[in-house]
Amino acid sequence: MKVAAIVLAIVLLLGLVVGGKLMGIRNDLVTQREAIKGAWAAVDVALQRRADLIPNLVETVKGFAKQEKGIMEALANARAGLMSARTPQEKISANNELSGALGRLLVVVENYPNLKSDQNFLRLQDELAGTENRIAVERRKYNEAVQKYNTSIELFPNNIAAGLFGFQRNDAYFNVEPGARTAPKVNF
Repeated sequence: MKVAAIVLAIVLLLGLVVGGKLMGIRNDLVTQREAIKGAWAAVDVALQRRADLIPNLVETVKGFAKQEKGIMEALANARAGLMSARTPQEKISANNELSGALGRLLVVVENYPNLKSDQNFLRLQDELAGTENRIAVERRKYNEAVQKYNTSIELFPNNIAAGLFGFQRNDAYFNVEPGARTAPKVNF
């Protein structure tokens, strides 16, 4: 009887230790998942800021470059795609499309010296450059949060707790567009 009580106490103590460890891991994974949501919210705010600047930039450029209608339409469509995207994957894809359209717009600007000296345009261009920097910083933070979470759920014994509690890998990373790896050609 005394031996059975000791064995029972050891089993209960071991159960409490393992259960406590599992709960601690679960809480850590929940914290990391929420950090991803917070980092995404920061990215989303920066993307929204850029999307809000674009109509003003487009209107300023329209006054100088009426014949560049195709680029203006592509920019408007890309912005609409970003505004209607719901999931992080959709927003990442729409953001890449918007970045390409903005790049084409800035190339057009080079053909209009009067536009480059317009104070309103210069202010908007500075705001856009600052916003692009914010987006880059927030993307990095978001990717770091996703990487930390994904690493945590793969490590032992976290992978056991992740499987028990239904935590799944998050692959919504911001990646470099394939065309971005190619250096632009400059001809004088």
